[in-house]
Amino acid sequence: MEHSEKTYQRRVLGLDVGGRRIGVAISDSNGSFAIPHSTIKAEPRAQAFAQIADLMRQYDVAEIVVGLPLTLHGEIGPQAKWIQTFATELEAALEQKVHLYDERLTSVAAEHMMRNLGLKAGKRKAHIDEIAASIILQDYLDFTRNQHPDDKK
Repeated sequence: MEHSEKTYQRRVLGLDVGGRRIGVAISDSNGSFAIPHSTIKAEPRAQAFAQIADLMRQYDVAEIVVGLPLTLHGEIGPQAKWIQTFATELEAALEQKVHLYDERLTSVAAEHMMRNLGLKAGKRKAHIDEIAASIILQDYLDFTRNQHPDDKK
């Protein structure tokens, strides 16, 4: 059966950046679903950027989204300013546009989700960053899909 749907081959990399760790999630090849991937060390920063670049090549990533931790009132606080600086440095290092996306309460949501799945505290701690990255990425994917309703499948 022939159909005229648009098919996109674009992967998006989602990052939940913290002072010590960076949670990583990658979308499927259609840019529809976020999949938790891994956690990498945030420092030294050059090494973290190199690992992100490797992931981009390995998975043929077209876009990067970094969670921006706005305050509960939607303002840019000290942590959000630090993330903005990180994103600017990542853009320069990779020569790739980095999108910032509101990540308020994603770590709380990730913790809640893992607790509901019955994961023990040790397992939750080991995976919270990549789960948070997948929540950020899925929210971003859903938002961008809703911005372009003609592109829906």
